[in-house]
Amino acid sequence: MTLPICATCGMQYSAPRTDCPICEDERQYVPAGGQRWTDLETVRAEHTARIEEQGADVVGIGCEPKFAIGQRALLVRTGSGNFLWDCVAYLDDEIIARITEAGGISGIAISHPHYYSTSVEWARTFDVPLHLHEKDRQWLGRSDPGVDWWSGETKQVTPDLELINLGVHFAGGTVMHWPGGEGGEGALFSGDIVQVVPDRTHVGFMYSYPNLIPERPPVVRRAAEILARYRFSAIYGAWWDAVVRSDGYEVVQRSAKRYLEFVSS
Repeated sequence: MTLPICATCGMQYSAPRTDCPICEDERQYVPAGGQRWTDLETVRAEHTARIEEQGADVVGIGCEPKFAIGQRALLVRTGSGNFLWDCVAYLDDEIIARITEAGGISGIAISHPHYYSTSVEWARTFDVPLHLHEKDRQWLGRSDPGVDWWSGETKQVTPDLELINLGVHFAGGTVMHWPGGEGGEGALFSGDIVQVVPDRTHVGFMYSYPNLIPERPPVVRRAAEILARYRFSAIYGAWWDAVVRSDGYEVVQRSAKRYLEFVSS
């Protein structure tokens, strides 16, 4: 059966429907022209794979032209194997072949529901677990018994990679820490949870990006306190080339401080 995909956010659903809960939520939006639907076969016919290095042992995966929200996934190549961070709706034979040639992946983890997209399709294709935080269970459009609904503040998904629930943007909002990344200086994979902004000297914290709703101060304060326990030089955001290349730890802490000063003044 051909499964419907929301053309605005990229979420794949298990059955046809007229509404997209992700887009009707105040963190996203339904376009002025109304809800539009497509499917993976159509997306494949209209797009091509984009695969580019984003950093040391970090490969971006997406498509051209941009589809839905436009984020890219990241293939993270660690000493204990490859792992996919975040996801995109687009998946074709070229992507499957490139990942397989690179040694496959041991699992997939996603920062928040806006990037759930066709993640179940990806997990089934590579026969790996899909790690999603249980606080965001209601948002997955296509259920699957292979989903690992993890709970709590942290989860070690491989010997090299740890998921951290910060609760920014969504209750289950998650980042991933790789202490061995960047030549041992550490890397943080943040999606929209800790948003890399254009000047690269700060990051942002938002409840809704398209609708410009700021995140609640207690949530940002907690996130900064949790991340103070980790060390990392690079921060890999959600978009192509959205990367803080150095001083990531300091960038997060001074950004949280600035944010809290602005929203409390």
